[in-house]
Amino acid sequence: MNKFLPIALMVAASASMASASTEIRVLRVQPSAKEGAFYERVEKAFEEKNPDVDVVFEYIANEAYKSKLPTLLQSSTKPDLFYSWGGQTLVEQTKAGFLADISGAVSDEVRATFPEPALAAYTVDGALRGLPLYATEVAFWVNTELTEKAGVDYTTIKTWDDFLAAVQKIKDAGITPIMAGGQDKWPLHFYWSYLALREGGADAINKAMQGEEGGFSGEAFVKAGADFQKLTALEPFQPGYMATTYEVASGMFADGKAAFHLMGDWDYGPMRARSQSGKGLPDEQLAFMAFPAIGEPVTEGGAGATLGGMNGWAVTADADPKASEFLTFMLNLEHQKEIGSEGIFVPIVKGAETSLTNPFFQRVAADIAGSTHHQIFLDQYLGASVGATVNDISADLAQGVIAPEDAAAQVQEAWEFR
Repeated sequence: MNKFLPIALMVAASASMASASTEIRVLRVQPSAKEGAFYERVEKAFEEKNPDVDVVFEYIANEAYKSKLPTLLQSSTKPDLFYSWGGQTLVEQTKAGFLADISGAVSDEVRATFPEPALAAYTVDGALRGLPLYATEVAFWVNTELTEKAGVDYTTIKTWDDFLAAVQKIKDAGITPIMAGGQDKWPLHFYWSYLALREGGADAINKAMQGEEGGFSGEAFVKAGADFQKLTALEPFQPGYMATTYEVASGMFADGKAAFHLMGDWDYGPMRARSQSGKGLPDEQLAFMAFPAIGEPVTEGGAGATLGGMNGWAVTADADPKASEFLTFMLNLEHQKEIGSEGIFVPIVKGAETSLTNPFFQRVAADIAGSTHHQIFLDQYLGASVGATVNDISADLAQGVIAPEDAAAQVQEAWEFR
């Protein structure tokens, strides 16, 4: 049975479960109700096949998860499996000895069901440290009723200048252009990250990591900050956006309080649940718009890059072998088709994309498949310390308390001293 237990009760709960000889503990950022129900079904099915195993899911809110995970991984109550965004953070966790090598536990048959880039995202030092669950894309959610009311045709927005003009027109119509959860900072880092990709091209981040073209102090990253401040100079966000969390901003957008919301496809279901009505905006009032290009609508490299996640599960060191078995069971084609058909998220396993019926998720699958490069969120891809700096400078840029050159220099310094 599924268990939603606070950390303090985990040990006590496990002590009372005498019927199962093996406990697999799974830690996840709080999912939507529909996704939680999916995990409950998978857990039950696995336990029926393995009566000696008890699978325990534990859910923690997004920001609390990020702050608690490092401590949990060093404790005696660490999970066997935990939700991961991959990137440099996964590398750091491996080097700290927190992650297992599950290369021998995942058969060639299972590996073949995943796209190679997805497996590469969970491979460190030549060893598989986990498995991908799904890919996500960040783009602008659009309230088409509000854009129409303001006289803006969002389908004509192709460049950053187009977007800035649209924002001004929406504001002039007395409508809040953009909803933002500035308190958590990471929603703001999407702007700086995307603009850096657009200015520097699809490989801008990897070049900077290698110290090429000035690293993170280079022209592309300085221009990204300047481009972002052209937007923030228009005061596009809702009043008090820096005191608004992601969850609250998500619900407010679903309540029809702004025309745009730069957020991932994962928000499709949760933003509805967070709305005051519990229903949010109907599909016919929603659109999913790609992040604009810089300059001409089609520029070399960066215009075709997408930003998002390659989210999945990592396996901790000394985890019971049954943990890897449960992981591959949870991610098999049958279950991935289930999450696709139910519109929970975009599945990653080959062939599962045929189950997608949600037009927004079909769009995401097509965008990622057709992108020149899929860049993992910088606050995860660059590691915890550098990622925190990216989030900080993005919030500072939004508030106009730092110059683009200084913001880029701070990220470069953090990278050098990571």
